[in-house]
Amino acid sequence: MTAVDEGVLTQEVFEDLARHAVRADEALRLEFVNGKLGVKAVPDGDHGQIIEWLTRQCMQADPGRWLYAEQGLRIETYRKGNARLDGAFARSGTFAGQGEWANPDGVLMAVEVTSYDDDTDRRDRVEKPRAYAETGIPVYLLIDRETCEVKVHSQPDGVRYETVVTVPFGKTVGLPDPVGFELDTEPLKNWVR
Repeated sequence: MTAVDEGVLTQEVFEDLARHAVRADEALRLEFVNGKLGVKAVPDGDHGQIIEWLTRQCMQADPGRWLYAEQGLRIETYRKGNARLDGAFARSGTFAGQGEWANPDGVLMAVEVTSYDDDTDRRDRVEKPRAYAETGIPVYLLIDRETCEVKVHSQPDGVRYETVVTVPFGKTVGLPDPVGFELDTEPLKNWVR
């Protein structure tokens, strides 16, 4: 009897399933967050442009750190999970030699950019902030294209982020330490529907 026959999806079964799904359909990305199998939409052109823009901002702030796009991480401290972040901000070389699902140690900021799909609310606004806070990632940056807002979550307490700062696109927002730089969100107005 396998883990799936018993109604439980294990870490190993998920990783095997995710590898096969990518080969079967390039438009499918699987995640395993809070014990639930999820599908993540493939990014559109504006989504990619936002990641490019944010990568440039990160490089200007500190060339020794990098925004790793589409980085797979093992998340959650007690419920084993896997998330494919739109961006994982960390020191250059942090993920070398770790494979597809890396350890989250060394991630300074998790970044998600909302997609225009039915699952965005649950995935990006509810489950991921909790999972990243449980994992201890210091900052979670949500670029919400539906509400035209940026949300900066910080001070994880092991259950949730204690501080959330929300600003509309067009304002400048501070990314707290260990990220430690200001982000002018004006350009984000160009990449929404």
